[in-house]
Amino acid sequence: MRLAVVTGASSGIGKAISLRLLLLGYKVIGISRTNCEVLLQDKNFSSINADLSNEKETLKLCETLKQKSLYLLVNAAGFGRFEPHEELSAKTITDMTFLNLTAPMLLTSTLLRSLKKNDGYLMNINSIEAIRASKFAGVYSATKAGLKSFSDALFEETRKSGLSITNINPDMTESRFYDELRFEVTKKENEKLLCEDIADAVAHILSMRKGAVVSDYTIRSLNFGINKKK
Repeated sequence: MRLAVVTGASSGIGKAISLRLLLLGYKVIGISRTNCEVLLQDKNFSSINADLSNEKETLKLCETLKQKSLYLLVNAAGFGRFEPHEELSAKTITDMTFLNLTAPMLLTSTLLRSLKKNDGYLMNINSIEAIRASKFAGVYSATKAGLKSFSDALFEETRKSGLSITNINPDMTESRFYDELRFEVTKKENEKLLCEDIADAVAHILSMRKGAVVSDYTIRSLNFGINKKK
């Protein structure tokens, strides 16, 4: 049974991807700050609690995982704050940068030899902000553009191996990502993505002929919509 590690597995995109991988017959290790109660009902799912915005906890996780024989790493954990840059606290800036960019690079470094040996997959759940610039999104966009650049460079570096590397760039997706933000997705189905849409993309990539790699997978809603909270 092939082993996958998914970060941010307790909710949103990470949870949807974990559920899909279990249906596809994978054994999944989910990484999250809180317990993954629904997922823990599956015998092929195990959970490790870790705050990936914290350097000490991330390095401890890397030590825990480094002996695993891994086929798939999905870096899905992340958060964003969208304010004028001077209004972002130093902690928000450092936590966002570490969680969105540094932690995926550290986990990839730890697991890369195993992924290459198993001709596996690395998928970074990025954002539409990785390929465009939006106001009030300076730090978030920088972390996502950095993660895209990291993935692109690593693809070239590992191209002689059997490792496939993909950036998945979703537009606004209905999830808890917006719980602490001043805006959210609308209720119209054609103005938002669902977490299951991102899980579909992961399944599609895994179903393709191994000799073909989708290095960038951008998913957008048919129409644009945004709801400003009162």
